Amino acid sequence: MTQIDLAATAQPTAFALLKESQAIPHELMQYRGVLTPRRLDAAGVESAAFVTGAGGHDLGWLKRVAVRGDDRFRWLSGMVTNMVNDLGTNAGAWNLVLNAQGRIQGDLNVWREGDQLELEIASDQMERLLAHFEHFIIMDDVELVPLGGLAAVGLTGPAVDAVLERLGLPILNEPMTSTRVEWNGIDLRLERLFGNVAQHYALWVTESQLSKLWKFVRTAGAIQVGAETLEAFRVAEGIPLYGVDMAERDLPQETSQMLALHFNKGCYLGQEIVERIRSRGNVHRHLRHLELDGPVPSAETNLMGDGETAAGQIRSVAALQLPSGTRVFALAMLRGEMEARTKPFTYTAGAVQGTARLLGAAPSFSA
Repeated sequence: MTQIDLAATAQPTAFALLKESQAIPHELMQYRGVLTPRRLDAAGVESAAFVTGAGGHDLGWLKRVAVRGDDRFRWLSGMVTNMVNDLGTNAGAWNLVLNAQGRIQGDLNVWREGDQLELEIASDQMERLLAHFEHFIIMDDVELVPLGGLAAVGLTGPAVDAVLERLGLPILNEPMTSTRVEWNGIDLRLERLFGNVAQHYALWVTESQLSKLWKFVRTAGAIQVGAETLEAFRVAEGIPLYGVDMAERDLPQETSQMLALHFNKGCYLGQEIVERIRSRGNVHRHLRHLELDGPVPSAETNLMGDGETAAGQIRSVAALQLPSGTRVFALAMLRGEMEARTKPFTYTAGAVQGTARLLGAAPSFSA
């Protein structure tokens, strides 16, 4: 995969600037192409908000792009792996973006609101994906328009519904649905995103309204959470990140993310390879979710079977501080023949050996 160093160009989010203006010192970290607060409370308090309450956090790395023009539905459907034409109004779908060889170029959400189409793209993928798309707008009546001046706050955790109720905002019953409301003088777009364990919401406003929204969210009981815990919780949930867990060299079925694929939508770029894998054979490796017992290894640590048998490689790993103790989770690319193994894998961090076991279902964080 071609790695793009954004360290010199990453800018603080509107949320980070808001925190700075409040004279609260917070260390910033680079996350998904932006600079955002690393931590806003103690690590244990932040992770507890996600697993037992509701955490409010910066989503300033998410960017929105309007897809306009008479050919927008047909063209976009031919560029992404999931449904576009059949999306209901106020509905969205997670998509992969492939090249002609079926290799993953990135991922994004497609949203439909009435006859309008929008993309949500992580900041670190924005420039590259827009350039990729522009290459395929030839004779099509299509225009991609980045929507600036917007900011999103995230709400994550099992008690998100209670926070929304206190705010007087609607509760969305299904993931990947949205609504727009006039609320306390704010034109607010509310989205329920996908999550393996917790509920995830995004609250979109203009940057000028961000301070007012954040004050309401905190008053309604959300605990503020920084990007470091958000990233750890992502790994604990088993949600892959493009550029880390999924890369340009990977094929869609290797990532095990069937949620992003639609097999009856018609032709799209890379579809021939996806269909060939589905109909004629299997891939020989899969991205899998694991829980580790032992020290926290680095990414790219090898997993071993019996003896010197290579089983796969860790792509991301994180320790999550929970009320019951710290647990370590990872996403790893495993060789297909090793997935039926019942014994734990082994790994080495420094001079210490640990074990890793496959998670057959989303983990429970209850005590």
